[in-house]
Parts: sequence; structure tokens; C-alpha cells
Amino acid sequence: MYEINKLILDIENSKWKTPIDLTEHRTDADCVYGGEFYFFNINIHRTLILIEFEENGEATFVWAGSHDEYELIFKNNRSVIKKWLRNNSWI
Repeated sequence: MYEINKLILDIENSKWKTPIDLTEHRTDADCVYGGEFYFFNINIHRTLILIEFEENGEATFVWAGSHDEYELIFKNNRSVIKKWLRNNSWI
């Protein structure tokens, strides 16, 4: 639970203006599509978050689950992630 709360606080308190700002502060951030969608490692879990840098700095939790669920759904593959984002109307 601590790691999730830390991620939320990091996002709420962030002054990230670019993806570089984000990845320098959160080394677990993995950009998986378009410079806005990131997976974060949270202990034994993964979460997919949309981060808007230019507009109002909002972050939207798109998906969260265990690492096993992540591998089952997304197959560690950016093409599968893109297809999932498209099929769920995120892109």
C-alpha cells in the first residue's frame, strides 16, 4: 500500500513538464506509448497511467493489476499495449 500512496503523492506533487522530468524522478516509469502512457512498477504490481504534461498536468489511472496479470494481458509487448489502448478508446 505504501508504494501506491507514494506514486499518487509523486504525481500530485510533481512539476513534471516533460517525459524526461518524469523518468528522472520515477526511474520505474516505462513509456509504452506516445510519450504519455507509462507503466509503473509498484512492488509486485504494475499500473498503466496516462500523464498529460502540457495541459493541466492530470494523471489518469488506466489499468492496474499484478505483474502476472500484466504479462497475461499485455505480453510485455508494445504492439499489444497499443492495440489494448485503441480497443479501450484511450487512443
